[in-house]
Amino acid sequence: MSWFKREDSEYPAAAGGSSSENGSDAAGKTVRTEGLWMKCLGCRQTIFKADLDANLNVCPKCQHHFNIGARQRIDLLLEPGYELVDAGLRSTDPLNFVDVKPYKMRLNAAQETTGLADAILNAVGLLGPHPVVLSAMEYRFIGGSMGAVVGETIARAVDRARLGRKPLIVVAASGGARMMEGVVSLMQMAKISTALAQLDDARVPYICVLTDPTTGGVTASFAMLGDLNIAEPGALIGFAGPRVIEQTIRQKLPEGFQRSEFLVEKGFLDAVVPRRNLKSYLIRALDFLQVPAVA
Repeated sequence: MSWFKREDSEYPAAAGGSSSENGSDAAGKTVRTEGLWMKCLGCRQTIFKADLDANLNVCPKCQHHFNIGARQRIDLLLEPGYELVDAGLRSTDPLNFVDVKPYKMRLNAAQETTGLADAILNAVGLLGPHPVVLSAMEYRFIGGSMGAVVGETIARAVDRARLGRKPLIVVAASGGARMMEGVVSLMQMAKISTALAQLDDARVPYICVLTDPTTGGVTASFAMLGDLNIAEPGALIGFAGPRVIEQTIRQKLPEGFQRSEFLVEKGFLDAVVPRRNLKSYLIRALDFLQVPAVA
């Protein structure tokens, strides 16, 4: 059995200990592979991380679209020189909520991990030739959940688009309303929807891009109110999750249920657009959705 055991002390140089007898540093020759490879969630194949990054975080083998952050999403869509706006809003933890651990601790951990104040970023810049207001959600921040800060930030983006008469684009990625803020989070659905109704009255275009996943109260409000609703391939989009629905209705759901391809077939979405084509698709759409001049 000793064949299958190894003590770290047997290889002190590789473990960061002394150098070899000839003076060379064996530890320096150790090849580090951590973080260089990833397993695709679609085809389960191992992918070289550099190949994934070069392909916009899309699997080069099966085209599975990995999640990307809000800042990366803005960099992907807007021309260099854009401006981040409406930043700095932070949740006050209105309920002093505690489950397994205090909500304040969850907020602090998410802020340290993402470098963001909450699960949203607003930016103003050019999408091709079109000046736009872009709001992108960050799924790594407590599942991209929508609390008071997310609701207020998106509402400010809507108002900014209406007052500046610039098209609004929202990139949704969320598990839904943030339960730690209770009814305050649910109120954001009506708040944003009301602002979008005013945007519609002003005849300023609104496009929503739904990414994996977009669920819960986000889907039930602003994510499905666009003049154009598009999604990335394979995105999970719905209100309740498929497992909850199956347990409720006690029936097996169709193959691909709640995935973007299924939803566009049923008329729930306007189009499914691969990430590499998303920017050009949005530019083309904005060519048609011109903002009319004020009378």
